[in-house]
Amino acid sequence: MDKEHTNDKPASSPLLKDVAYQVIKEHILDERFAPGRFLSERELIELLEMSKTPIKSALVRLETEGFVTVFSKQGVIINDLTVNRIMDIYNLRIALETYICAEITDKLTEEQCRLVEENLRKTEEKVNELDGKGFAQLDHEFHRLLCEFSGNQEIYRVLLNYQDHLLRITLRHLKRDPHRMRQFWQEHVEIYELLKNGDLRSVDKMRDHLQQSKQKLFL
Repeated sequence: MDKEHTNDKPASSPLLKDVAYQVIKEHILDERFAPGRFLSERELIELLEMSKTPIKSALVRLETEGFVTVFSKQGVIINDLTVNRIMDIYNLRIALETYICAEITDKLTEEQCRLVEENLRKTEEKVNELDGKGFAQLDHEFHRLLCEFSGNQEIYRVLLNYQDHLLRITLRHLKRDPHRMRQFWQEHVEIYELLKNGDLRSVDKMRDHLQQSKQKLFL
């Protein structure tokens, strides 16, 4: 009788330090850990139900990304996004994303159009559900798609590096007024139509979209 066997290996579980990183970051993004809050090492151990070592590794990564400031053997402070940093991020986006629009206007393939239209359809669903978190993720997917279509890997890497901070900014937008989602979605639709139809007003529309988003944060 043949012995049944398999060479398949079980899927590897995420490393504890990666789990800790994701959980802490999620709490920061949706402001369950509010800006300025102090978190002790003991709190984090109890929340995550793991030892100090993976938590410390996660905090080092989060500090490098600007989310926290670590105090040795004490805990961490949750960093807020300063007005100057928000302004700088938006100004960088305006420069890069208007360039992207100029590059891809009238150059979208059928597959690229399908991807954007699918994004817009899903985004509208989140608007109707007033699902701020789901909307924010799809909002940033829209911008990433346009950047990806340009083929400029350096710009893509720059915007990807700011992705989580941008998500945090968008969630703050929507916390103040969830009904802004519909306006943001409609502006995405208009940008896409201009891009698809070869209309270089897509550049101005993207600039206005980002400029108004920046201004509304300080209203």
